[in-house]
Amino acid sequence: MRTGVGKLVLVDNDCVSMTNLNRQLHATHKTLGRPKVEVMRDRILEINPLAQVEIYQKFYMPQLAEELIRLDYDYIVDAIDTVTAKIDLVVQAQRMGIPIISSMGAGNKLDPTRFEVSDIYATSVCPLAKVMRKELRLKGVDSLKVVYSREKPVTPKAVLKTDFENDCPNSRRPVTGSIAFVPSVAGLIIAGEVIKDLAGL
Repeated sequence: MRTGVGKLVLVDNDCVSMTNLNRQLHATHKTLGRPKVEVMRDRILEINPLAQVEIYQKFYMPQLAEELIRLDYDYIVDAIDTVTAKIDLVVQAQRMGIPIISSMGAGNKLDPTRFEVSDIYATSVCPLAKVMRKELRLKGVDSLKVVYSREKPVTPKAVLKTDFENDCPNSRRPVTGSIAFVPSVAGLIIAGEVIKDLAGL
């Protein structure tokens, strides 16, 4: 909203959990348990009351493509964690001629300076990117802009068991460790790429 984007469509099935407090701007103790799309919409409208924000509290799956992807989209940002859903979203976007940028793994990383913008087939190190390359080849996708890290994932020295799952009953997956200054940088890089592409820069 701060760079001139007037309309956003947000798709996310999760709600704000305690595990989000360390890195997600919309996560506060006041927003715990609320759907993320609602919290993000409210924040966007506080910044720009004239913004148009359409929300879907849903987890993107191939069977929802017709409902969630529209030809009037100017750009799609893929920040999905699940490979099957990521692959399908990329395939659908390219089939419909909609520009898309995909975020690779930011979990278990400590160095935000190692992020790069690249084509998926020029990536290295990132385990998620490796899987994506294989699956996209099988789907006939020959190019995809991504943001990925060249840093090798750090192995946690300890795993904290929590009872935070009750804060987010819709969660489909275990939480991968992350720290505030890494995924936020990836998000800013992606936002910058989207704006530059839309502006033809």
